[in-house]
Amino acid sequence: MLTRRHFVIAAAAMFSTPIAGGAMAGPTSDSTRWAQWDAQVTPPNYDPATTNPWGLHPRFLPQRVQANDGLRPGDVHVDAIARYLYHIRDDGTAMRYGVAIARGDLYEPGTYTIRRKAKWPTWTPTKAMIKRDPGLYAKHADGMNGGPNNPLGSRAFYLFVGNRDTYLRIHGSPQPRSIGGRASSGCVRMVMAHMIDLYDHVASGSTAYLYAPEDRITAQS
Repeated sequence: MLTRRHFVIAAAAMFSTPIAGGAMAGPTSDSTRWAQWDAQVTPPNYDPATTNPWGLHPRFLPQRVQANDGLRPGDVHVDAIARYLYHIRDDGTAMRYGVAIARGDLYEPGTYTIRRKAKWPTWTPTKAMIKRDPGLYAKHADGMNGGPNNPLGSRAFYLFVGNRDTYLRIHGSPQPRSIGGRASSGCVRMVMAHMIDLYDHVASGSTAYLYAPEDRITAQS
């Protein structure tokens, strides 16, 4: 004779195992399309120093420049006033790229560690971003798949302090005309083709220095 106890145990055995695929899947990035996307965002006959279909000021095109003495090869420095990112090379030079920084007080100067790199990353807005601008971000609360229209673009470096993800990124952007300005919600933006160039030269574990923008300098003067 089946007792209530038998029924409870049997029911638990029948229904306690999660159904495969029942959990809501997060955003994904289709690696089989990465090469296609790279080609899509890289202009024909691309020359980093001269190709400029984006209409950037020429000073924001990639250039090799002399690095200041004492800077460690491999590290990244973001000059928020001039809107430049410098990647220090082994021979005493640096590759310089134009960037956009965060608008208002969302830019966070500091010293960070690049603990993760990603090609064609997925993106999920933070709760703070959704609260600040629900009309823009709430529709993406469950995340956005990787691809040319993703806000993190072609590549991303993830900035940490110790083991804490700051949710700040250095990344390619589908809005190249923002380069030279203040546009993002905290991140440092680059042209997607420029970010593809930079990506393989920067190792995980490198340090990223984000220096203060003009308004912080003025406020502290």
